[in-house]
Amino acid sequence: MRWDRLFDDLEAQVAARARLELDAEIAERTRLERARITLGERIVGAVGSEVTLRVRGGTIVRGRLEDSGDGWVLLLEAGGRQVLVPAPAVLGLSGLGRPRDDTRARRFGIGSAVRGISRDRRAVVVIDVDGGTVHGTIGAVGADAFDIAEHPLDTPRRPEHVHAERVIPFAAIALITST
Repeated sequence: MRWDRLFDDLEAQVAARARLELDAEIAERTRLERARITLGERIVGAVGSEVTLRVRGGTIVRGRLEDSGDGWVLLLEAGGRQVLVPAPAVLGLSGLGRPRDDTRARRFGIGSAVRGISRDRRAVVVIDVDGGTVHGTIGAVGADAFDIAEHPLDTPRRPEHVHAERVIPFAAIALITST
């Protein structure tokens, strides 16, 4: 009888030790899997979620994550305004949640996204990484910079309304919003 209790106790100790080892192995594998997930993958997995971005220049942007690609994020603010944010300008995000396995980022970069805005010929507001603001319409888009014709947001891009032309490097963009 005493031997039976002793063997049962030893068996319970072995089972408990095996459970602890398995729990430790699962925790380590989970940490390794999470270590492989990039910020871009987390952003792609959160498309459709309400997020908040803290951007260089002191700007906070809130809205539904509409899209993302190679080095950029697109939000839709509550009022319907779209906001394009280059990934290097993002200082922090909230609302991403857990990443999903079934999502893929767009492969085109910030230059292609800015070219898309340029084709629309809509007036935009560009906020730079120091908090400076430029109003106008994007013109030519190069490999690492774009031209903007500065004019008031409530007037069309016509020679009599354009008061300056500026070139803005992509690296200087904190965000671009449509009007």
